[in-house]
Amino acid sequence: MLPRFARFLALLLATVLAATASPLISLQQEPASAQEFASAAGPEPATLPPLDGPAAALQALAHVGQDGAVWLLASSADGRLHWLRHAPDTGWTVCAPPPPAIAAGPLNTSSQTHVLAFGREKDGAIAVFGYHTITNRWARLGGMNLAGTVTNVRPGPAGFYLEVQDEGGAKTHRLLRLAMTKRPLSGLDYVVVGTYLAFVMGVGLFFAKERNRDEYFLGGRRVPWWAAGFSLYATGTSAISFMAIPAKSFATNWQYLCQNLIGLIGTIYVAVVIIPLIRRLNLTSVYGYLEMRFHPVVRTTGSFLIILFKLVARMGVVLYLPALAISAVTGLNEITSILLMGVVTTLYTTAGGMKAVIWTDIAQVVVMFGGAALCIYNVVRGIDGGVAGLLRIADADHKLKTFDWSFDFTTPSVWLFVLLVLADSITWPRDQIQVQRCLCTPNARDAGRSVWTLAVIILPGSFLFFSIGTALYAFYQMHPERLNPLLKTDSIVPHFIASELPPGVTGLVIAALFAASMSALNSCMHSIATLVSVDFYERFAKDPRPATSLKVAKWSICFTGLFGTFFALLLTRYSLPSIFDTFMALAGLLGGGFAGTYALGIFTRRTNWQGAMIGTVCSIFITLAVQRWTTIHFLLYTGVAVFSCIAIGYATSYLFPQQAKSLEGLTIYDRPKNPVSKIA
Repeated sequence: MLPRFARFLALLLATVLAATASPLISLQQEPASAQEFASAAGPEPATLPPLDGPAAALQALAHVGQDGAVWLLASSADGRLHWLRHAPDTGWTVCAPPPPAIAAGPLNTSSQTHVLAFGREKDGAIAVFGYHTITNRWARLGGMNLAGTVTNVRPGPAGFYLEVQDEGGAKTHRLLRLAMTKRPLSGLDYVVVGTYLAFVMGVGLFFAKERNRDEYFLGGRRVPWWAAGFSLYATGTSAISFMAIPAKSFATNWQYLCQNLIGLIGTIYVAVVIIPLIRRLNLTSVYGYLEMRFHPVVRTTGSFLIILFKLVARMGVVLYLPALAISAVTGLNEITSILLMGVVTTLYTTAGGMKAVIWTDIAQVVVMFGGAALCIYNVVRGIDGGVAGLLRIADADHKLKTFDWSFDFTTPSVWLFVLLVLADSITWPRDQIQVQRCLCTPNARDAGRSVWTLAVIILPGSFLFFSIGTALYAFYQMHPERLNPLLKTDSIVPHFIASELPPGVTGLVIAALFAASMSALNSCMHSIATLVSVDFYERFAKDPRPATSLKVAKWSICFTGLFGTFFALLLTRYSLPSIFDTFMALAGLLGGGFAGTYALGIFTRRTNWQGAMIGTVCSIFITLAVQRWTTIHFLLYTGVAVFSCIAIGYATSYLFPQQAKSLEGLTIYDRPKNPVSKIA
């Protein structure tokens, strides 16, 4: 088996080394009416700031607003063209000089980071040039010979409207626009993706023999600590992370890596303090702690909210966004992607329970890392000077900046991440998905080891994904013509996959995107099933039975999988931005505030259930006010919700009698005499 795999891997790498790729963008022309030309409207007008500093001696030719700045095409007294950027915090700065062929006519925009300019070349051909605001590079995007003389130019969709006059004086109108060609997946790509899907299905069927409730929910509490640690990492990663993290480091720098670096301290605290407390309680649902510490209504409320707002909502996003990105650049239909991921994940999760989830998570982490490594390998191969060239460009453009020590909470500074990690650490038990992995291990010591394993994996994983974005920045700075001016920055990884990777490797990286989505998806499904069975069926049924609880869990996974898949398909059919954004914002507000109840339970003795609920409700309104009337960074909203819940919940608890129940084993101050809880 191994020799065959080695030969397959060698063949795959040989394919990589021999491959060449072609851009997927072409310049096309099509007839346009005089009415279309007359009514052509360009980008929203931007106010031209005063020409001072480096722009003082220049004559403005055209300007446009893009990427949060004003871009100016100007000429100097000697006739040379200049390109400048104006931002409120920096004023005018000189950018890369534009090609001499650019005309003084209008500018246009495409996607969120491209400025388009029309030009006439020396041989008489017309051309469209693009400027990328992130890499600070111009590129010729396409050109053609056109019979007649261009007498007027106006911005058009993804290009320009032209007024053309022939030798007889007659005028016609043309639309010169950029068009994208999707690259269909090859047969080898489909084989690779199909092999991956068949493998994870096989794992689920292998564990389908599990019939015991404890086996299905918690893997019999016999899962190795290292396997639980890998699963912890997989559940926190999705295809959104696979695309968003490289896109963030491509567009900015490594400042968001600071969260993971500081998070190591929080992880140590969780492993040493939080995990032993929770693990000794012998829970199945982490919301059982809220009933033990406060009141059944707190448990039911928390479990219901996490099912309704966080897990179900997340499933649709996890399926929809990567399918949309892959569909934008390949021939793989987004509906096909959603159905493949949704149906396969539902089937193997229903069949195999927690063991299937954890062992497929391990395989998916391997596929994710393998796909990411192959991706960055191919990127670096296209950079002059290889790794040294990459580091030179990254250092020159400050792309590796990680720490911002300012106390400006409108930016991702070190102190913002300190507060965020603190809020996350003291409320760590809030997430059933995370805690359930720790509950699967044989004892508290192994549960702590699983969190240590997570810490060990997070750092190289973070460096890998941030490196992809920085490498793509260097690659496209050297090859700006290979960028796609019609796609958003978040699609930079799918674009590279489709336009630069050879057959087979493309399939492997798409399988990695599938793996990232499916690992997050199966965790959501299984956690919802656990909560429905334990927090609702077993608590409210007159005569709950383990066998029935198991059936409820399996049907819950099926229903949840179908609902998440349907919701993702709905997003492909209808444009629901305002409703969906409101739904997700409400989920974040409720989840952030309610998380504070865990900190109140673990770190205080005086807090009662009435105070905890008042704190949760008040934190929602406080966070809404902060979101509406301040400019702090959005990542801090969670911290605002958590700390306001803690402060108000603790203070208002003094308005009610102190709880008479024993707090033995429920706070960090009260060691347990009997470590096994009777409440699941």
